[in-house]
Order: sequence, then structure tokens, then C-alpha cells
Amino acid sequence: MGEEPQEPAATGRYAVFRDIGFRHYILAGMAVTIGTQMQGVAVGWEIYERTGSKMALGMVGLAQVLPVLLLAIPSGHAADRYSRKWQIVAALGVLVASSLGLAWLSIAHGPVELIYVFLVLNGIGQSFNRPARWAILREIVDRDDLVSAITWNSSTWQVAAVAGPALGGLLVAQTRGATASYLGNAACCTLGAVLMATLRPRPIARDVQPVSLASLLAGLRFVFRTDLLLATMTLDLFAVLLGGASALLPVFARDILKTGPEGLGWLRAAPSIGSFAMAIMLAHLPPLRRAGVTLLGAVVGFGAATIVFGLSTNPYLSFAMLLLTGAFDNISVVVRQTLAQLLTPDSMRGRVSAVNTIFITSSNELGEFESGVVASWLGTVPAVVVGGVGTILVVLSVAARWPRLAALGRLGELEPPGTAAVSIEEDEEARATPP
Repeated sequence: MGEEPQEPAATGRYAVFRDIGFRHYILAGMAVTIGTQMQGVAVGWEIYERTGSKMALGMVGLAQVLPVLLLAIPSGHAADRYSRKWQIVAALGVLVASSLGLAWLSIAHGPVELIYVFLVLNGIGQSFNRPARWAILREIVDRDDLVSAITWNSSTWQVAAVAGPALGGLLVAQTRGATASYLGNAACCTLGAVLMATLRPRPIARDVQPVSLASLLAGLRFVFRTDLLLATMTLDLFAVLLGGASALLPVFARDILKTGPEGLGWLRAAPSIGSFAMAIMLAHLPPLRRAGVTLLGAVVGFGAATIVFGLSTNPYLSFAMLLLTGAFDNISVVVRQTLAQLLTPDSMRGRVSAVNTIFITSSNELGEFESGVVASWLGTVPAVVVGGVGTILVVLSVAARWPRLAALGRLGELEPPGTAAVSIEEDEEARATPP
């Protein structure tokens, strides 16, 4: 009595899929994710097989993160001034070239050093792809469908992230090499580019101010003035930077858990399986009543699961802990992305997305580098355990520094950018205009 009918609510959760543009956006993302995850398994296995070096594994992340750190801000500015769709298509073309280069090296058994060259090229492509892909979402779906679109985008991404590593590990095991995974990634990125080229984004306000240092950095200033954005991005950055163990999974698979390349594929897929399960739950459960507290608790859970994974010598327990890290991380993804989409003005989405890309990429790829360095110093298991402890300490620090985050309630009750947000944007544009 007094409850809302269930069927219309369920219908609303799937309504966003009626838009063909969103369907193509989702399918393109899935294709690219499957390919990049396949390639990630293959690169890690090939380098560790050829070098036996944990530091060499860490360098994989460093090679891909440096271009993003250098180019994400200009990329975000370009996404605010020009077509985001065609920027994505061009960026995916760069990813195709990178994968074909890796395939050629694998066939020719070329120098390991050249692998890092093509990984740098991959990082260049991602630095232009990620900000534009995030920013274009509001050109495809209405605001009323935004939370649903973000949640389903996350869940379908996780489906691809489950399939990609598993398929990559299988291909490495069956073909006894990495070439097939590289070629598979090239095919997936080509399909993604074709699907993105079919989009017809809605017209939006574009940044028309002259290019200047101030206009390039407007997104960075906006993030630092918006405490909820800064708090969630900082939390994600340091939690994943310290707690991520993906770069060391080849070591666990071969030396500790002794599962081989197929086991490596499943270990890499485990976080995505957990994340997908959580995304489905979030899509069908009522909106989070206390999003801030839930977010902080989820990141604590991420750190605790990482500690248990590091100590485990049982493949099944290790797999279960990686499942939990993915489930907890998905909560962080949905909360952070929803906040960013709701609080960012249309004409600044590319630049704010660039800042978000830097935070995320720094946490992922630099986290891989950090894991390789610490593992070389302390050993594999201590490196993962110390990282998990560090993640929990980061949560306590963020909660103390930004108490408003813990007080955050329902995400759906957040107001879109209003006068305050516009005045910030206008102030930035004024600063960008030469006297």
C-alpha cells in the first residue's frame, strides 16, 4: 500500500536502450574494451616470459601513462572545441596502429624495447579517446536517463572486461604466443571506430574562446573548486594507485598460484565479474540513500580484499578476493561518474573529463608501475599487502579532509549546474580572453 508499481520502474531502467545512439555507444565501448583487455593479458605474459622481470611489468604501465599525463589536457580542450565523435574515431585508429605494431614485433620476435614504443603509441591514442568518450555521453542521452546510462555503461563495460582477459588468456595458451590477441585488439578497435562514426550527437554549446593556457587549465580549476569532484577523484587516484595489483598478476599466476596463462586470464577477469554483478544490483536496487558513506565503505572493502588476496595461496580464495575488489570498485565508478556528469557544464565536459582521465590513468597505469617497483624492493606479497593497507589509510584521510563527501545523500537529488557553475565557467572564459 502506497508503494510505486514495480513494472514501470523496471521499464524506466531499460528505457535508455531505446536510443540507437546509446546502443552503438555501448557496443563500441564493449568492442574496444574486449580488445584492450585481450592485449593487456598478452603484453603482460609476453614481457614476463621474455624477461622474467617484475620491473619490466611495471614499465608497461609507465609507458602507457606518460602520454596520457602529457596529452590529456590538450585532448580535453580539443573535445570542447571540435567534434568529440571524430576525435574518438581518430584515436581508435591510433590504437589499431599500435596493436598491429605489437603483432608484427611478436611475429618477428623483435626487441622488447620496441614493445614499449608501441605501448607509448597506445597511450597517445587513449589520451585522445578517453576524455572525448566520457564527454560525448551527454550529447547522446537526456539528463533524466543519465544515471541509468552511467550504470548500464559500467555494467556492459564489465561484461567486456570479463570476456577480454579470459579470451586473451585462452588465445595465449592455445596459440603459444601473443600475436592473436594483438590482432584481435586491432579488429575490435576497428569495429568500435565504425560504430562511433554512426553516432549523431545532439548540438551543444562549444568553447569558442581563443586557445590559451588559462582556457586549457579551466577544467583543472573547475575540479579544484568543486569539492565533491576533487574528493572522489582523489579517493580513486590514491586507492587504486596503492591497492591495484593487476601488474603483478602474471607473477601470482605463474609463481604463487601456479595457474598458467589460462588462470591469468581468469584472475584478470575476476574484478570485472564482481563489478558486473554489482552494476546489475545497482541498476535494479533503489538509489543509494547515503552515497558518500557507501562510497567510503566500498573503498575500505577494496583495500581489505586486496590485503587478503596478497596473502592467499589458494587460487579460489584469490579469485574470490579479486571479485570483491571489482564489486567495491564499481560503486566508486558509478558515484564518481554521476557526480562529474551532473556537476559539469556542457562546454567544459571535455576539459573536466581530461582531468578525470589523468586521475584514473594515473591510478591504473602508475599503479602498475608502483606495484612493479615495490615488488622489486619488498617482494610480490608484501607489495600487495602494503598497498591494501595504504588504500584504507587513504579513505580515512579523504573523509577527514572533505567531510562533505560523507554527508552526500541521494545522487538523483543533485541539481544540474546552475548559476554557480555557470559563473565559474564564465570567470574562466574571462580569464582566457586576452585584454
